[in-house]
Amino acid sequence: MLCRLLSCLALTPVFVLLIVLCQGIPPTYHDVRLFERRLTQHSLTIPSSAVDEAARPVHHPRYLRFPGHLWGHGLNNVLQEALLMSYLAYVSNVSFVFEDYTWTRTPLPWSMYGFALRPARIPLNAIISGPTAGGPMPHGSQAPLAVSAEFYEQTCGGPEAKPYVISSAFAPNDEDGATIIEWWTQQLASVQERCIEIDSTPHDLFDRFLFGGPRILSLWDSLTSSPILSEFAWSPIVQSAVARNFALLRPHTVNDIYATSSSLRGLVAVHLRRGDYKRHCPNLAKWGARYMGFNQHPSLLDHFDPSPYEDDSVLKEEYYLAHCLPTIEQLVSVLRTVRREYHAQGAGTLNRVYILSNERAWALGELTNALKDDGWED
Repeated sequence: MLCRLLSCLALTPVFVLLIVLCQGIPPTYHDVRLFERRLTQHSLTIPSSAVDEAARPVHHPRYLRFPGHLWGHGLNNVLQEALLMSYLAYVSNVSFVFEDYTWTRTPLPWSMYGFALRPARIPLNAIISGPTAGGPMPHGSQAPLAVSAEFYEQTCGGPEAKPYVISSAFAPNDEDGATIIEWWTQQLASVQERCIEIDSTPHDLFDRFLFGGPRILSLWDSLTSSPILSEFAWSPIVQSAVARNFALLRPHTVNDIYATSSSLRGLVAVHLRRGDYKRHCPNLAKWGARYMGFNQHPSLLDHFDPSPYEDDSVLKEEYYLAHCLPTIEQLVSVLRTVRREYHAQGAGTLNRVYILSNERAWALGELTNALKDDGWED
């Protein structure tokens, strides 16, 4: 009996390894890294003419890196920070240094999560395209292009290199977004050094209170009209995943799949977050959290106002859960209202629901059946 027990214990690591390997091995994204290395702005020299193949030095802009950038968090958190940092670089006329999406800083290429391997680092161009990831600026723009952290380290690294460091210690962190950006722009305007880094050890450059509150709304007009967002696009890898599932998404025309500005006729998408939200949503009620900053813009139809329930903790939590962790009945009711209002506006007919969720399959099956009973085709 003891021998059997010892044998089972000895085989446990093997079983765990098999379970992990059965989940698949993540890609290395070697081709994407090669693409990033070949970006035009990463060339140290360019031909002086088509006839003369001699090379001449290229004028390099000032580079701005944020070593304290967010890592180990979800893509939404990391991406919103990267977009705002690249916007700061854009309005300051410096080159933004973009980083990998980093889940863990292990030297290994993968980390473990839920008995599955996941990439420890993903090159940014595997996720997004556009100016933040080193893509082109609009025609006629003189703004410097973003460069990769790898290129920055080659250009600004070495024992003799000493980047100019600006501390966040005296930044007006409690002011509105426009004031914060203006302060940093003024700090950067006086720096002539080629390599600049922001030391955010004293205080995050853009903290969760800025992203989560109305102070960021002062940046709405300038940010949305800037190339950082107007030229933003999902990467070809992401777009190919959408195209690969055209039969499931059932576009009206093939062009709808490839045109990033179009919507899919008749389809409404719902992001149904579960998992840790079962304990996280009640905490949001205790903290009195509101919608994320930009979601509080007055032009948006959906508003969140828990103030009528401030004196009743039970009703307050129910109000939060209806938005954060809705039941199947609440989801069906909300989607019924959306479908009715959409049709009343003369926008067409919604008849299909695409659910993105980390919920268990059996629970999603219950939701699917309830939606079909309410008249949704698929």
